[in-house]
Amino acid sequence: MKRCTLDKIASVTLRLDLDRNAVLGAEIPALAGSVVAGRVLDAKSVYNQLEDVHGRMVTLHPGDVIAGALGHRDALLGYSGHVPESVAPGDILQLLNLGGVLGVGARPAPGIGAPIRVEVLGAVLEFPFLGRRVGRPASVARAGLPATDPVGELPPVVALVGTSMHAGKTTAAAVIVGELVRRGLRVAAGKLTGVSLRRDVLEMQDCGADPVALFTDFGVVTTDADNAAPAARALLAHLADAAPDVIVLEMGDGLLGTYGVHAVLEDPVLRAAIRASVLCAQDPVGAWGGCRLLEENYGLVPDALSGRVTDNPAGSKFCSERLKLPAWNALREGPELAQAMLESLDLQAVKA
Repeated sequence: MKRCTLDKIASVTLRLDLDRNAVLGAEIPALAGSVVAGRVLDAKSVYNQLEDVHGRMVTLHPGDVIAGALGHRDALLGYSGHVPESVAPGDILQLLNLGGVLGVGARPAPGIGAPIRVEVLGAVLEFPFLGRRVGRPASVARAGLPATDPVGELPPVVALVGTSMHAGKTTAAAVIVGELVRRGLRVAAGKLTGVSLRRDVLEMQDCGADPVALFTDFGVVTTDADNAAPAARALLAHLADAAPDVIVLEMGDGLLGTYGVHAVLEDPVLRAAIRASVLCAQDPVGAWGGCRLLEENYGLVPDALSGRVTDNPAGSKFCSERLKLPAWNALREGPELAQAMLESLDLQAVKA
């Protein structure tokens, strides 16, 4: 064992409540969720930040010692990498995302260049045994909230799905949350799929959602076809315990991605909870294809379309005339989008 001072602690480790004065071990489990301390090797002017446990984006500099967690990422717009087969002090990992997920195999991406390299210093140890200085490698999975399934009648759920990342899901979710809160409703919100990063749920929280939750709160660094539905059920149960009037849930990535959106939509408990849905698309082809996928595979017809396809009149016209669905741009037509959700949920605003 050796000691080190952590300069920056990534948000993926939030529930572990790590101390900056860390104790490191040489044996590092090569498993998703294993918490690793490493030294930043590169200086970059883009994609050079880390979301810390306070939700702040902090800039990384060569020599910074950070704590992150092993995981994989399959980003259409960004880095894609995986957990290495083995990890030891001195190995070089890559920072795969802003939330502090570390892995290998990522290639340079247009606009953001090569990922920041991190030299492994050791596994961050936790000391769970009272009165004994016996440490074990810290793990995001062990710090998760209890994985309970929803029971009883659930609050109505608004689900946001997209054709890809950066399609406008988080913007639409945050706008819906803000508009519903202004109308006197109590709103909880969460993100069900993706790679660990609290930014999206913090944006919903800033708009008035309380409580908010992320799949990482249930021990999952990156969702996939196997873990997405169990984590989503636990997240839904957690938010429902607060007895909100409405729950707004975003599914990160796209309908055809690898993060388990399909598993969530196929789960009978989760599918039954969805009372209204918004499809966010990049363009008319995505809007058309997304609607077909949702209806043919899951029996789900979106109550509204939003996202970048609605950024101009041509896209909105395609949605309303060709797809016969209302299209609301979240930034320009937030009240109309929220009203459409209220009507689909058959809810009344508490105040005008």
